[in-house]
Amino acid sequence: MPQTPSWDKTFSKSDQVDHQKITFKNRYGITLAGDLYLPKARSGRKLPALAVCGPFGAVKEQSSGLYAQTMAERGYVALAFDPSFTGESGGETRNLPSPEINTEDFSAAVDCLGLQPVVDRDRVGAIGICGFAGMILSQAAIDKRIRAVVTTSMYDMSRVMSKGYYDKTTPAQRAQALAQMSQQRWVDAEKGVAAPGPRILPETLDCVTDPVLQMYFDYYRTPRGFHARSPNSNGAWTATGPMPFMNLPLLTYIEDIAPRPILLIAGEKAHSRYFSEDAFKAAGQSKELMIIPDANHVDLYDRVNVIPFEKITGFFGKHLA
Repeated sequence: MPQTPSWDKTFSKSDQVDHQKITFKNRYGITLAGDLYLPKARSGRKLPALAVCGPFGAVKEQSSGLYAQTMAERGYVALAFDPSFTGESGGETRNLPSPEINTEDFSAAVDCLGLQPVVDRDRVGAIGICGFAGMILSQAAIDKRIRAVVTTSMYDMSRVMSKGYYDKTTPAQRAQALAQMSQQRWVDAEKGVAAPGPRILPETLDCVTDPVLQMYFDYYRTPRGFHARSPNSNGAWTATGPMPFMNLPLLTYIEDIAPRPILLIAGEKAHSRYFSEDAFKAAGQSKELMIIPDANHVDLYDRVNVIPFEKITGFFGKHLA
């Protein structure tokens, strides 16, 4: 898809950073679109680099771009990218979530970073936000080039799609959901196009009492974080999207990231906090869990006074030295 030449982010452009549009391909041949942020003060030396993506259903003009630009201000080459089928990245069908391809997207971003002359290939890390926190933990287990990982407001999308929040989905409910999606595939095959599911977020908060939906609405559906290309702001996933997540557990091999370090960050009041806590328990050595007092899930998307950038900078400074 063509990239928008103008600055259309949900955050202000930094005068300490050089920004450029970039494209690269994953191993499935899909062209991914990214924003590359570089510190202005480079002095010709090779720099550490970070691949940044998330949240699930967001685009690079939102939270991941803010993280990437902020880390570029702190001396890193940072690449925020749209995952396959989303935003300005390629791939058909649009708004298709894919655990096997979206995890690969992180390694493709590492490929791209490693081809930049200014990047030190031996000092590449990654940041995953929300659903792409689970994606990067999965991919880092197999891609040993990723030397250190930070996650914020982590979701394990395979767990929540298969088992529901707090693992409350019953086996019968899971079987029913899979049966419905299996039948939907006949409909899609007959029509030759994948049908969209319901809107991810409602157009208004009329009659909405769920505090989690209200929280997401406050970011994605208001000027705070709205972006027209974001499925969460303005669209829907495909109706059969959850199917591959339901038997492809993302964090099966999280222990294999060790001895490379992981920093998991979650809000004290986040509904998703248990994902980070359970990932911390399952991970091998060299891990750290940081709980941010009074913060909810989306506070770690864009609240620069809440996101612990000093901690993140210190973590990568130590482990990508």
